[in-house]
Amino acid sequence: MSADGLSDDLAGVLTGIHRLVRRRLWAGLTKPRLRGAQAELLRVVTERPGIGVSAAAKELYLAANSVSTLVNQLVKAGLLRREADPRDGRVAMLYPTPACRERLRSWDARRTALFHARVRTLAAEDQAALAAALPALRRLAQSLRDTGEAP
Repeated sequence: MSADGLSDDLAGVLTGIHRLVRRRLWAGLTKPRLRGAQAELLRVVTERPGIGVSAAAKELYLAANSVSTLVNQLVKAGLLRREADPRDGRVAMLYPTPACRERLRSWDARRTALFHARVRTLAAEDQAALAAALPALRRLAQSLRDTGEAP
């Protein structure tokens, strides 16, 4: 298989897996679904409590005004807390709420359970092939992070 063919197949498979996982996990939700950008922002804020809107926008490759809109939605939903930076009152610092942490913890636990259940159904050689591919997939993910925006 050529590098171009591999790239196309890999992109299609990863997109399909991501979509299927979301749909499976959404099926059991009792709370309103978060949009992708909302969930990504919650993860960034949880990983870096006190991050500012501009820094979060840069990390997510979104416009600051788009992140500001997401922040307003998530503050209203009780998932983020916004505080003025004591050094510069014009700058908002973002913090996850306990509800945010619980929501992400629950999602992660459900996602982990789903993958555990599905991977266990695969033949041993398929499990080994997936394990062998993980280092290359991690390097691909790092390469995507390092290059930033799309080509």
